[in-house]
Amino acid sequence: MLQRIRDACAQVSERARFVRIVGDLQGYLDSFDPDVLRRPSYDLGHHFRGAPEATVAYVLVLDAINFGSGYFPHLQTAPGMSGYATVASALTRWFEKDGPPEVWQLTALDARAVAELLGQDLSDPLRAELMRLYAEALNELGAHLGARFDGRFEGLVNAAGHSAERLAVLLAEMPFFRDVWRYDGLEVPLYKRAQITASDLALAFEGVGYGGFSDLHGLTMFADNVVPHVLHVDGLLAYAPDLARRIEAGERLEAGSPEEVEVRAVALHAVERLAHAARRRGRAVIARDLDVALWERGQAERYRRQPPHRTLTTAY
Repeated sequence: MLQRIRDACAQVSERARFVRIVGDLQGYLDSFDPDVLRRPSYDLGHHFRGAPEATVAYVLVLDAINFGSGYFPHLQTAPGMSGYATVASALTRWFEKDGPPEVWQLTALDARAVAELLGQDLSDPLRAELMRLYAEALNELGAHLGARFDGRFEGLVNAAGHSAERLAVLLAEMPFFRDVWRYDGLEVPLYKRAQITASDLALAFEGVGYGGFSDLHGLTMFADNVVPHVLHVDGLLAYAPDLARRIEAGERLEAGSPEEVEVRAVALHAVERLAHAARRRGRAVIARDLDVALWERGQAERYRRQPPHRTLTTAY
């Protein structure tokens, strides 16, 4: 899976008409504190950590609904929080209050129940649509765990055998985790959420136990709308003028459109090139760590002043 992602994104980058890699890769790498690239950490300000099995359940539930950035302007966010942090924090409160849900509870959720859990109302049509999609994703997770893993969250993780790639493959058996697109005759797999689940487990467990993956270094960037935005603002990605204008105006890009696939795929290839440039200089930098650093950089005011691209999708 991971090599197919890299190969497809390299081909998209070669053919791209709307997004190009520009700028000085090595100079850009030098703009990062080396310690930031070496030590990504688990954000306990917004995320749950409890008993091992409860923490596994939290990560799987979170990443089952770790999408909706295109809907986030319609989300009722907590003061000072992004859409993602609002959702992650609400799930943390749920787990701290009630413990991890049973799989039958996940399969019974509907949009109204999810909205209540996340502190939302259904008065806005797009917000209501997102709550419905979240409910369907959690229904799917519960049904999959019940059918394949004896209703145990940790059963899915154990089945991966400490392989991040294998975990992503197992997750991609669920339609909500399938993140594959067509572009210029190519099949372009990106699997953002399937991959980030392994990364989040590694962060939550500090690389051991349920978070111990022998091939974490093989993960690619987690292709969303934040990292491409950071690379664009920082001058490493250039957008065609009309694409840049549309994004700046807040016009949504259609999921799977050539422009939207290029933004994600070319950004992923750019991160691969950055990681390769770092290794050439003897720095043990992997794409996953670059992704974390870039995403965290994107939370700064400089990047939040300008809009990233928005797409109504379950991929990110």
